[in-house]
Amino acid sequence: MKQRLFSLIAIQVIAMTAHPDALQDRFANPPETTKPRCYWYWMDGHISREGITKDLEAMRSSGIGGAYIGVISGQSGMPANAGYKALSESWWGYIEHAVREAGRIGVDIGLFNSPGWSQSGGPWVRPEQSMRYVLLPEIRVRGPQRFEGPLPTPAGPFQDVAVVAFPVPECDGEYVKETARTSKSVLFESQAGFTARSLVVELVGPVRVVGELKASDDDQEYRIVTKFEIDRHNVAVNVGPIPLAPIVVSFPATRSKNFRLDFSQVCELGQVLLSSAARVERYPEKSLAKMFQDPLPPFDFYEWPAATEPDSSDLVVSANKVRDLSALMDADGTLRWDVPDGEWIVQRAVMVPTGTQNSPAPPEATGLEVDKMNRTALVSHFDAFVGDLLQRLPAKERTAWTHVVADSYEMGSQNWTDGFADDFRRRFGYDPIPWLPTMTGRIVGSADQSDRFLWDLRRAVADKVARDYVGGLRDLCSRHGLTLWLENYGHWGFPSEFLRYGGASDEIGGEFWVTGNLGSIELRAAASAAHTYGKRVVWSEAFTGGPSFVNTPRDLKARGDWAFCEGANQFVLHVYIHQPWDDKKPGVNAWFGTEFNRHNTWFEYMTPWVDYLRRCSVMLQTGNHVADVAYFIGEDSPKMTGPAKPSLPKGYDFDFINAEVIEKRLRVRNGQFVLPSGQRYRLLVLPESETMRPKVLKKLQRLVAHGGTILGTKPERSPSMEDYPACDENVRRLADALWNNERVLSGIGVNDALERIKISADVVCPQNIVWKHRHVDDADIYFLSNQTDAGRVQAVSFRVNGRSPELWWPDTGSMEPVRVEVRDGRSEVEIPFDPYGSVFVVFRKNGTPAVALAPTTETVIDVSGPWSVTFPSEEATFEKLVSWAERPEPRIRFYSGTATYRTTFALPGFVSHARLNLGAVEAIAAVRVNGKSAGTLWKYPYSVDIGGAAVPGMNTLEVDVVNSWLNRLVGDERADAVGRQTFVTTKTWKSDTPLKPSGLLGPVSVTVSE
Repeated sequence: MKQRLFSLIAIQVIAMTAHPDALQDRFANPPETTKPRCYWYWMDGHISREGITKDLEAMRSSGIGGAYIGVISGQSGMPANAGYKALSESWWGYIEHAVREAGRIGVDIGLFNSPGWSQSGGPWVRPEQSMRYVLLPEIRVRGPQRFEGPLPTPAGPFQDVAVVAFPVPECDGEYVKETARTSKSVLFESQAGFTARSLVVELVGPVRVVGELKASDDDQEYRIVTKFEIDRHNVAVNVGPIPLAPIVVSFPATRSKNFRLDFSQVCELGQVLLSSAARVERYPEKSLAKMFQDPLPPFDFYEWPAATEPDSSDLVVSANKVRDLSALMDADGTLRWDVPDGEWIVQRAVMVPTGTQNSPAPPEATGLEVDKMNRTALVSHFDAFVGDLLQRLPAKERTAWTHVVADSYEMGSQNWTDGFADDFRRRFGYDPIPWLPTMTGRIVGSADQSDRFLWDLRRAVADKVARDYVGGLRDLCSRHGLTLWLENYGHWGFPSEFLRYGGASDEIGGEFWVTGNLGSIELRAAASAAHTYGKRVVWSEAFTGGPSFVNTPRDLKARGDWAFCEGANQFVLHVYIHQPWDDKKPGVNAWFGTEFNRHNTWFEYMTPWVDYLRRCSVMLQTGNHVADVAYFIGEDSPKMTGPAKPSLPKGYDFDFINAEVIEKRLRVRNGQFVLPSGQRYRLLVLPESETMRPKVLKKLQRLVAHGGTILGTKPERSPSMEDYPACDENVRRLADALWNNERVLSGIGVNDALERIKISADVVCPQNIVWKHRHVDDADIYFLSNQTDAGRVQAVSFRVNGRSPELWWPDTGSMEPVRVEVRDGRSEVEIPFDPYGSVFVVFRKNGTPAVALAPTTETVIDVSGPWSVTFPSEEATFEKLVSWAERPEPRIRFYSGTATYRTTFALPGFVSHARLNLGAVEAIAAVRVNGKSAGTLWKYPYSVDIGGAAVPGMNTLEVDVVNSWLNRLVGDERADAVGRQTFVTTKTWKSDTPLKPSGLLGPVSVTVSE
């Protein structure tokens, strides 16, 4: 329904060309750099040289500019091709062929930095180069005595970290007797009474229940002591190296004769230890031995309330009594020590591999994941895979190879590496070795100090993963003229901080799926990292999740527009699966991904949609993102998303920002927070947290002194052991002074804060219209997308004054002025939206003001047929337009592919303008009038100007219509199917799956105007 305010194309062109500029040129003719890329998965060794060449040629012809080769196994539904072993000489020959052919054809190549899509590993990674974590097997010895004996030795490979000893704290090892157990409760009894302070639940398998510990003195009436989750529902090593890590809870000392642990449902547990000992609550989670177990960790998962201190200092380990005995242990693990008086616990701290492996990769190309905090190990990994290809291809033959790829992180945590203790001392100013007992749940110093050490441990891991893994890969790529492309977040146990992790890469990518909620945090994560670290392009893995062979570009448009409005501005299409054969169609597929491959019915018709994406990329990469609010994500880690709390009012945009950027990059100019790239914010919002390091507070103090405005609650202490205990006094002193400043707001919402600093909404628009704003010196660029299937004309108000608006249509590349009403310093524009339509509203000082045009006379001519419709198998006559799925002929009803409609229509004498309206089309139409191409239509409205091809009198109309593969695939599943025509490797449909409407459905008409 695109109702233009100006319908005379010639006048529009004259108006726009009066002010030619570089942005207009790029919009009309997007540069090569705006082409989308694609993931190019090679599945289970099913590869052919001919298929590689044809894939690349098809990419080039459809407008795909780059392909990321992923070597994938176990996802296609086909057995592996034994003749093409990954990493063999013949296999490498295919990779070399792809790079050479890509250079000849004109497609860039990226290579995943290891086989599989996650993450960085292979059979060349030795255990001592792999991701590792700390175990502390222990013994008890009593002194005084001369002890000479072996310390516990873990099974399998390990490296020693340290040997520590400390006096046994009071009650360590004291437990109340378990007297009875059912599938829903455990009973404990002590006739003399027992003081409980902690509970440890050992697991024997996956479980997810709520536990409730109760106490009673008469075994009749029970009072609740504590309630907690017993959750180990995911026991994969990529959500923590100790899959069945114990559940550990602490609570104030409670004395009673009877205790009962009740479960919310039937479950099977291992040993349950109710103890008088003091313990660090949730120490497996706090030490990264067990991570969040599902894909999307909430912002605050790795935050815990302040710990309750034990009721006696005798229950804790004094930090200055922890002895480092490392020098007293021989290479064979024999300790020789003069034990002082008393009972001592001796712990041998060792690093052992987490066991995570690159995945999903061919077995022969699968091995341990490389250490993510060790640049030396990373070099070895890089040389073994990426470096192997560098050695095989002379520089002049690998010009097409531009990128190394690291997908979303899915490999879980590690908590130690070679040299970690030295790095830790330099970073935090104290020795971590005496604090290692906290990693077995012992409280060292105090509960608060133990939690602070574990906070420092997690922060050190997060920063080293970003600096030494991502930064290390980036530096290795740079040495060889390659660019690192990275998704800056992780599912299944991400151990870093998403902003710093992304900031260390060359290019950043987010991700969104066609269905589901993936993208809800990933896109903003990528965009915020790019904006705050000064990266212009925000990539996104796009349209993951499928379902296979159902969607066409029209079906993807609204979701893609939404992704643009979340911050992405260029796509990597997911997924192009390599097709080794021409005679097997649709071909190799998987359970995931939209099928962007040359055997898809509509692949050769997708160029107009790709052009649409490229025009959007041009505009959304221009200037800087406009966001009024920066939400500080705080300093806790790991972190995969930020808080948008208090909530952002409608009409404003935001980014997340981290401590590193605040400390090193953020300045204030004219009351606005400014980054070196020119990115600006009006308000900085702090997280709802009691903690902040003094260094960050000092920087906030300087920012406020220069005119910045901050909203948030006053911190009370540092989260870290750095400079403890003076750090807490520094926090209180700095916070008291800072929260006395009128530009530091507290106790109000973001909306009230913005009102106080007189920042009105950037965009005021109706519901279901999403938007994104970019600013460059001479223009404000707004992208708006109608997220509904109804055409609508909507008034939209913009925070712009003194500039003339123009509508730039990314589907056609056309531009036109538009009327504007200025009220109270804001510009209100009426915008016509197609169903799921989108438009750029561009405000420029030199824009062309709208002028009134004389009304036109319009005549609508019905094109009713009959229609001759040519299918590959036959030609049929359609007296009226109906869906192929409603025809009686099986060959038509289940047909998938292209059919050509032909008819004629008559026009009166000379007309100045003629527009063909096809009505409903399922799903893409290529139009020819009198043998001349009028364009390919892929979305609503299926309407095109045919004035250049139509003539007075009789005209011939031909429309090639293409649908998706689904109907043919469903037809081939039917028991009565004859001569099955399709080949797939994974099915997501059945014989009774409803068919999709297909073909030209109309009504068809021609509108002529004078």
